[in-house]
Amino acid sequence: MLDQGAPPHHPTGNAPASPGLGARLMRRKPVERLVAEGGQGEGGSLRRSLGLWQLTMISIGATLGTGIFVVLGEAVPKAGPAVTLSFVIAGLTALFSALSYAELAGTIPVAGSSYSYAYATMGELIAWICGWCLVLEYGVSVAAVAVGWGEYLNDLLDGTIGVTLPAALSAPPGDGGLFNLPALIVVLLAMAFLLGGARESARANTVMVVVKIAALVLFCAIGVQGLRSGNYENFMPLGMAGVSAAGATLFFSYIGFDAASTAGEEAKNAQRDLPRAIMLSLVVVTALYVLVAAVAVGAKPWRDFTDSEAALAQIMREVTGQTFWGTLLAFCAVVAIASVVLTVLYGQTRILFAMSRDGLVPKVFSRVHPKSGAPRANTLIVSLFCGVLAAAIPLGQLADATSIGTLFAFALVNIAVVVLRRTRPDMPRTFRVPLSPVLPALGLGFCVWMMGSLSAVTWVVFGVWMAVGLVFYFVYGHRRSRLAPSEK
Repeated sequence: MLDQGAPPHHPTGNAPASPGLGARLMRRKPVERLVAEGGQGEGGSLRRSLGLWQLTMISIGATLGTGIFVVLGEAVPKAGPAVTLSFVIAGLTALFSALSYAELAGTIPVAGSSYSYAYATMGELIAWICGWCLVLEYGVSVAAVAVGWGEYLNDLLDGTIGVTLPAALSAPPGDGGLFNLPALIVVLLAMAFLLGGARESARANTVMVVVKIAALVLFCAIGVQGLRSGNYENFMPLGMAGVSAAGATLFFSYIGFDAASTAGEEAKNAQRDLPRAIMLSLVVVTALYVLVAAVAVGAKPWRDFTDSEAALAQIMREVTGQTFWGTLLAFCAVVAIASVVLTVLYGQTRILFAMSRDGLVPKVFSRVHPKSGAPRANTLIVSLFCGVLAAAIPLGQLADATSIGTLFAFALVNIAVVVLRRTRPDMPRTFRVPLSPVLPALGLGFCVWMMGSLSAVTWVVFGVWMAVGLVFYFVYGHRRSRLAPSEK
């Protein structure tokens, strides 16, 4: 038996051997340390001010509206009337991942969302890859949704004052314009709310969520009057491949349900409320998506759908023969899509906040303003980046790029929940995924299947994005990680 009072023997004779590259890439951050550091930033702390209602509204705000108000016009030509089935498939994919998110959010209630879950279960390199995917998911989706906001703003201006913005200033290069000014404006408006703090932003978001739900209920009530049974004939004209392709595109419309998990360090009772908010928001959103899609394809022949991002307003005008209802819906859509921009931009800033606190991205992203309790510098940088991106890149390319990053991150969450069950079965969990590991495995399988339905161009963009991220990690993050000094 070794003498416990004697110093341990090391291969060098003087100091412990430095861990190899593989060990450094796999270093994990203990769950207890993740939770203990919750809310702490450079120069201040985030404020816990959000309850179950606000968290649920954040998730609904980040999710509801994107697929219906913006991407529906692109999805219907791919699937025909079966676009309703595409929404169901995308919703099931989101549901399986949402179960895993709910368990992990209740167990590790921190701002980093799936990035932090991966850090605790699969190591630093996988966590970085997940975080980099979240930057693609949140940051790029802000830009994508902002593009659609400009379409509805033009529709509103046309219906109220008979004036529209010229194409040169309302569409990005490649879509007939030079610079999408409305897209930039809505991002800057969201930025202004976020600079005031989480509580103020949550209040504004709640009002906008109520408006958007009312708008979709109104659309169904009026649109049902224009239903034609013939529009549902030849239900699946492009086969299951078309349904799958549309589902992969529409998955973009579900990416916000995990936004509540990014508020883990600003929730009053995160372990109790985060799982509930995630599941409640997904149920509400999926039900509304399927209902609105069914009414839309029933009121308008699927071949008449174009790539217009203002499809619902057009249907309202065609059904009623009046401009008023379409203009009203356009107004509601302007408010609704603005809430998506606000809440998704919020999620992006909080993920970068967590990554910065771990040393993987510059400290400026975790700097907290002492008065507002918000990461102001982070918010300014992210908002300006997303605003310029929205003004310069077409919607379709942004939506598909966002979907693949989201699906990859969700796949990792489904793996992480199983890993944490095996490695830390003793941890208290306020929510448990039923039938684990079967349902997480199904969630992983659906994510992989839908990723395979995306175009080759999207995969190339994703590959380039990941390559850039790995270069940044090895040049900057790997060396500056806060876990590194303890291993030297």
